[in-house]
Formats: sequence, structure tokens, C-alpha cells
Amino acid sequence: MNYDFSTIGALCGMAVAIFLIIKKVQPAYSLILGALVGGIVGSGNLVLTVDTMVSGSQSMISSVLRIMTSGILAGTLIKTGAAEKIAEVIVQKLGEKRAIIAVALATMIICAVGVFIDISVITVAPIALAIGKKAGYNKPSLLLAMIGGGKAGNIISPNPNTIAVSEAFGVDLTSLMLANVIPAVFALVVAIILATVLSKKQGALVGEQDLENRDNKELPSFIQAVAGPLVVVLLLSLRPLFSIVIDPLIALPLGGLVCALACKNIHKFKEYAEFGLGKVTGVSILLIGTGTIAGIIKASALQYDVISLLEVMNMPAFILAPIAGILMAGATASTTAGATIGAQTFAGTLLEAGIPALSAGAMIHAGATVIDSLPHGSFFHATGGAAGMSIKERMKLIPYEACVGLTSTVVSIIVYLV
Repeated sequence: MNYDFSTIGALCGMAVAIFLIIKKVQPAYSLILGALVGGIVGSGNLVLTVDTMVSGSQSMISSVLRIMTSGILAGTLIKTGAAEKIAEVIVQKLGEKRAIIAVALATMIICAVGVFIDISVITVAPIALAIGKKAGYNKPSLLLAMIGGGKAGNIISPNPNTIAVSEAFGVDLTSLMLANVIPAVFALVVAIILATVLSKKQGALVGEQDLENRDNKELPSFIQAVAGPLVVVLLLSLRPLFSIVIDPLIALPLGGLVCALACKNIHKFKEYAEFGLGKVTGVSILLIGTGTIAGIIKASALQYDVISLLEVMNMPAFILAPIAGILMAGATASTTAGATIGAQTFAGTLLEAGIPALSAGAMIHAGATVIDSLPHGSFFHATGGAAGMSIKERMKLIPYEACVGLTSTVVSIIVYLV
């Protein structure tokens, strides 16, 4: 049992990072400062602390590169209107009577094809609010349907958190996405049920001020809209089906290129790529900061002490995976940061305990969606703003969102046991 930092130091570092994030200090800086404090408190050696922080951030570079290129697909889907068209068609086909199902399913699919969850909610929100006003649904039920659908799509998407977890465990991205398909379906069903229940309660209704004027928007056809995502799915599926490896670094931007071609906007591809890069810059910087504190925690006695605690409580070692995802995501109020820290920190321990890498990664990833939308994170405010809800109204949805994330986590555990 070799470690460079004490458990107390790692916990102090996490506490400092959480405190600073809650105080609205930039998350990347919060995590870096937390790592520095944790290393100094845990060993008192400044040189060792800095070296470990740098080593931890270096381990994130391959993930950052893939995430940067994923921005090309996301940016193209958003700017061409492809993402909005996919959502619009789903909502139209299912109709007003099934508005909750349509909204949840649309957000799930938009997120699953590579659009980040907060952007997925923002994209679907105008369509959801418009149909919600016609059908008489309140805003909390519509937003819960979007968030729940987004959480379901998030764990089966080639997005930053999935990429980071797959890198930490050394597993194929496509395999990790497929591992959580069943949990995602259950999460979607629970989201629809909870949103339907919420729609029957009192809540703020959609007003004229909440609606966006969409009459002049020219959207591509549905075939054009799905061309890019289909190419990505086909390329990523070549590895598990035919052992032909097409790295996400190539597959994701190529999907964006096909989307631009299909939508007859190839002349704007540079603009779309720049827009997409802007969307992933924050996540990329966050992951570098995340790597510093993950490096400190990984080199500390914390993981060994947690395993010892589980043994004292007669709990199986695999429980560490979902717990790590839940706690780390809650601490950072970020699915990406939580999943990354959990995976980077406990991957070695879980593998040594005999937990298959794919199962451990899937459970951490699912766990990171339980309490990732707390008020000290940006997702809470971005989604509340998309639906025109006050902070008080938005707060009331957190327990429902946690139920959706907990559903996917429990089902992910069951899938592993089976």
C-alpha cells in the first residue's frame, strides 16, 4: 500500500474546492487550489504536490483532445438547426397528447447524438414550451421531462464525461455507451412518469413571454439533420462489430462535416467549428483542473481507506463505483467533473478488486447523474433560465432529477450483477 498523501489532505483539498465552487469561484481554479491545499496538508511537500498536480492534469490531455474535436459535431448540429429539427419532428409526430413523452425523448436523442446536456435542454426548450402552452402543461413538468431525458441520453452519448471515463478505464467509447443503454431506458421511463405526475400539480404555466418567435427559422429536412449523427454511430460501431478501430477523434468531427454537407452549409463549416470549440473550451479547461485534484486524490490513502470502510461495513467493493460518481458529481455540481474525478481516482482500486473495467466505468458514469445539478453548478441555472423559472421553482425539481439519476444508477448496478 503505497501513497504520497494522507486521507486528511485529500479530504481537505476536496473541501476547499467545494467551498470555492459554492462561492462562485471559477471551477477550474477552485479545483487547482483545492489540489494544492490537499497536497500540502497531506504531505507538506510542495515539490511533490506540484509534480503530482501536473502529472494528474497531463493524464487528461487525450480526453481533452477528443472533447475538443467533439465540439465540431456539436457546433454543427446546433448551428445548422439539425438538433432542433430532430426535436421538432419527434414532438410533432407524438403530438400534444403525448407532449411529456415527446419532450423527454427528443432531449434524450439530441443529447445521445453528441450535443451536451445543457445545450440539449436549451435547444428543446422553445419547442417544449410552445407545445406545453397549447396542451396546458406547467413549466416544472416540461423542464423535468427535458432534464430527465437529457440525463438518460447523457450516459449513452459520446460526450465529455463518457470520453473521460472511457480514457480512465482504458475501455472502448462505444462499449461504454452501450453498457448504459438499459439504465438509460429505465431513466427515461421514470422521468416521463415523474413529469406526468408533476404536470397534475400546481405550477407556473407557460406564458407568452416564455415563447420564442421561431417562424422565420429555416431548418434542414429530417434526413439532412440525422445524416451526421448516423455517420458517427456507424463509425463508432465498426470496432465492436468488425474490430475496425475509428477513434472518436476522427469519427466525431467527420460526423460534423457530413452534417454540414447534408445541410448544404459546407461554406459555413469553419464558423460551425469555431462555435463548437467555444462550447467545449470551458469543459476542456475544467478537465485540466479536474486532473490536478484527481492526481492528488489518486496518490493519497483515501481510496484504500474507503475500501477498508466498505469491508468493515460488509459492503462489496463494486459499490465504490456508483458512490464515487454520486459524491464527486455532487461536490462539483458537474457530471463531467464528477465522473472524471471518480474514474481517475478509483479506476485502479476497482480493477484491483476484480471489477471489470467496463462495468466499473458504467456505474461511475451513471452515478454521476444523481446529484450533479445542484445550485453551485452552471447546469442548474442554465436549465432554469431556458424554461423561464425562478431559482425557488428550479430548486423544487432537484429531488425529482435525483430520482431519475438514481434509477439509472441502480439499474446499472443490477446489470453488472446479472
